[in-house]
Amino acid sequence: MHACTEPAELGLYTRPVYNLSREDSTNPLILVCEHASRYIPEALNNLGLDEAAAREHIAWDIGALQLAEQLSQQLGATLLSANYSRLLIDLNRPRHAPDSIPLQSEIYQIPGNRDLDEAAREYRRQTLFKPFHARLQTLIDERIAQGRPVRVVGIHSFTPVYYGQPRPLEVGVLFGQAKDYAERLLDGLQAHPLKVAGNQPYRIDPLGDMTVPVHGDARGLEAVLIEVRNDLLRSPEAVSRWAGYLAPLL
Repeated sequence: MHACTEPAELGLYTRPVYNLSREDSTNPLILVCEHASRYIPEALNNLGLDEAAAREHIAWDIGALQLAEQLSQQLGATLLSANYSRLLIDLNRPRHAPDSIPLQSEIYQIPGNRDLDEAAREYRRQTLFKPFHARLQTLIDERIAQGRPVRVVGIHSFTPVYYGQPRPLEVGVLFGQAKDYAERLLDGLQAHPLKVAGNQPYRIDPLGDMTVPVHGDARGLEAVLIEVRNDLLRSPEAVSRWAGYLAPLL
């Protein structure tokens, strides 16, 4: 008898993998929000997390989608945003990165990811990861084929406390090869009374990041990630304030 290779999660991922806004924009900017959603199909029982943990920053980037949507609206720019939690598979990690499907996120164990067989892991890659990045690649390909400029900006947020240590930083611009573009953004942000830094609180790593190295640097395009501390994105007024800081610079 042949072993069953049908993935246990077959048929669970019924909502669209992504939302795409303003696909036909003439703005060179493509906004990407890989950690926009905390949605996990009900059958997976929050991957074994309690409800409070499943609402926390480990499951999504709090406030990032609202900021990305405001920027998209203000600039008339294309926005590609994810519809599933990064705990299922992280869209800003290479497929084979150790934390692509995390067993632990900071202090939280992720029980529902612990005993996944390769069939289930590959099903998440094919169902959630591949369509998102294929769509982003196509958006870029179409604009390049038309001779249009392209700029890729990921919108993220980060937690104000990491492993018990407060983070005073308010906004970071993460970059690899797009140093000139990043420095323009940093200079513009530093004109405001903000705590700003380049490549903080994280650094772009081709072995651990996806959007900037693959869709930006590898194609010779300007590409950065914007990281805003998530306690500064907890109200519509706060989101509007940050959109006001960023929109003129992007």
